[in-house]
Amino acid sequence: MPSPQTETPGLELQSPKEAEESQTPAQGSWRTSSRKEPNAHCKDGTRLGLGTLRQAFSRASQRALTQVSKEDTGLFRPSSCSLFRSFRQALDGGPAAGHVQATPEVPSGVMNGVSQQASTGAASEELKPEAEGKSVADLITERQLLAAFEQLLRLETRLVAEKASRTFEQDPTAFARRAMDVCLHYDGLAAELSAIVRETLGSDGVDAAVLAELARVVNAEEEAHRSPPDDGDFLRTPRHGRQHWEEAVRRSAQERVRRPGAGWASAAAEGASGLAQLLAELGGSVRRDLQKVRQEVQPAYAAAGFPAWEVYLRAFHSAVAQRLQELARDARGCEQLYVLLDWAANVYGSPDFLGPPGLALPAEPLPPLLAPDVWARLESDYTSFLEAKIASCFDNILQLEQSHWAAAEDPEVLQGLYQAPLSVDVHMLVAEHVKAAGAISAELEATTLRICTRALGLFVPRFEKAFLASEAVSEPHLGAYINACEELRTGILSRFPGTLEELEKPLVAATCSFQKHLLQGLQRELQPLFRVVCTRDWLTQDWLRPLMDKVVRFTGHLQRVAQPRAQETLQEVHRFVVREYLAQALRPRKRFWAMERMRGSQKMSLDAQAISDTFQGLGSEATWLDQAIQCVAEILGETYKDDIQRHLETLIRSYPDIRRDHILAILALRRLGCRRNQHLLQHTQDLLRAAAGVVGAEAPRGRVLFEEIKVPSAIAVRITCI
Repeated sequence: MPSPQTETPGLELQSPKEAEESQTPAQGSWRTSSRKEPNAHCKDGTRLGLGTLRQAFSRASQRALTQVSKEDTGLFRPSSCSLFRSFRQALDGGPAAGHVQATPEVPSGVMNGVSQQASTGAASEELKPEAEGKSVADLITERQLLAAFEQLLRLETRLVAEKASRTFEQDPTAFARRAMDVCLHYDGLAAELSAIVRETLGSDGVDAAVLAELARVVNAEEEAHRSPPDDGDFLRTPRHGRQHWEEAVRRSAQERVRRPGAGWASAAAEGASGLAQLLAELGGSVRRDLQKVRQEVQPAYAAAGFPAWEVYLRAFHSAVAQRLQELARDARGCEQLYVLLDWAANVYGSPDFLGPPGLALPAEPLPPLLAPDVWARLESDYTSFLEAKIASCFDNILQLEQSHWAAAEDPEVLQGLYQAPLSVDVHMLVAEHVKAAGAISAELEATTLRICTRALGLFVPRFEKAFLASEAVSEPHLGAYINACEELRTGILSRFPGTLEELEKPLVAATCSFQKHLLQGLQRELQPLFRVVCTRDWLTQDWLRPLMDKVVRFTGHLQRVAQPRAQETLQEVHRFVVREYLAQALRPRKRFWAMERMRGSQKMSLDAQAISDTFQGLGSEATWLDQAIQCVAEILGETYKDDIQRHLETLIRSYPDIRRDHILAILALRRLGCRRNQHLLQHTQDLLRAAAGVVGAEAPRGRVLFEEIKVPSAIAVRITCI
């Protein structure tokens, strides 16, 4: 067969959406496929060798494939590659001599309307249908995709048949030219299909008719190439059109997901706010795209049986996961890590993010947005940064309190109680971080609570030491910090019971320390006033009023201290007054005789009643203290000596912590004779032993009075002499 002397006319194909999307390299490559081919004979009449043609065509075909692969692999790609392999085989010499390849069977209806042309010079005309006079390129440009595919399939089938009949045995380059045209038009059709998928979610979108056409083309391709031909090395290799369509959807989803934050520099440069803004834009973009898929794309594909919603959903899920893992690699600091975790768990993970309630989700669950090891690493990094942040926050709280001390500011009174910012700040710090962590996962919530608890347990004694060493120690501040510790203990422990073991001890210790210092201030004021008890001045002066006035003023601060700490402190003041009174009475500086002893008894009885009435009026519940001074007063003034034994019995039963030395001191105050003293001591000995057993086993909590009263040794010596 003579070599053709004609030139293959150019094929112009262009996507109508080129203004919106960047031009697909694949389209540019297949448009140039019909540029002027070199003549089979040179001007000097020397015929080009097959090796030279093979090398030139190989370079051209590889350039076309490279350009297309830069954008996407495209639909129908396996067929094009197969075709290139086939015509290279033809350039190498074709099938083995004597072997005749079977002509592949054409699907029903494909060959209708196609003329049989054997001449290689008519290759370009074969790309035009007879009925409408449009080239394949025009059909693709006008997006008559099914017609373009059917015509290409007919040309492909004819080319296979001619190759099998050894038509190109004398002119292999003619086969190469025609094969290249068919391949590049397939690539152009694939590129147009990919462009449609990309444009589907664009601002202008794609008509439902175009999407339906795309679905029909993919179904037709799968139907035409469902069974590979016997030769197995040519065009009709199965292309798996739906798989390539799904791949195009995945590429489209990746492009859409990467658009938000296109100018993103890095996590270190943008900070937590920049990362939050990027994720907000990403979430909004994905929501809008999936909504468009549900409302517009899925209905268009539904007629062809395409699972568009599931494919798009999985594609976006995979693309978002990839983008999030890239952001996670650069995330730094507690805030950025939390922004990522929170977005993944609460924004993307919210029930309505992927669709409205009731929307059918894929039968097979979507994989986790972040791989378990990535999620675990993010949580671990977050908690590491959180420990340092929590410690820094407690340092700031201490500095804030110190600034209040330096300014000599009295604490505020809210709802009748002293209020320190300490408790509010700590409550907010712990509650906010634990709540934020709980919004992500229960495990992170538990870890955050442990971090906060441990940090608070270390902070409380440090704060206590700093405050007591400062010059700001006063009744209002001590009352405020007693309230603060009590609020933290009851508030945090009731809300987070698991922290009881770690927080109970330091908070109770701090509360007791503040109570102790609060009492010590009052005790230093009252101590000198007790020295007058059982003196000559005591009998003539109203010494008790100034003492009780100081007590009443002090209890004004206690009214602004929360219960039960206020009641505990008031009872301690009550016990201190009774104890110090008795301590002075049992070591008198003057010995009473006759009438003075009677006046002393009456004075002591009046003091006991005044002390009892005052503390009862202040709200003290320590009524068990009322009999102590009164019993001593009755023993001091008792005229019937046999009744002294009865008063001693009452005293021992009421106060089990009383000892023999205390009994001796009371008897010395009464000035009984030696025989009477021995008789009373012998009678009370059994009662004292029983009282000692009660103190060791069942003594009421806090009821300690005589145990803390030290009797001077001189009195014991004098009593012994008596």
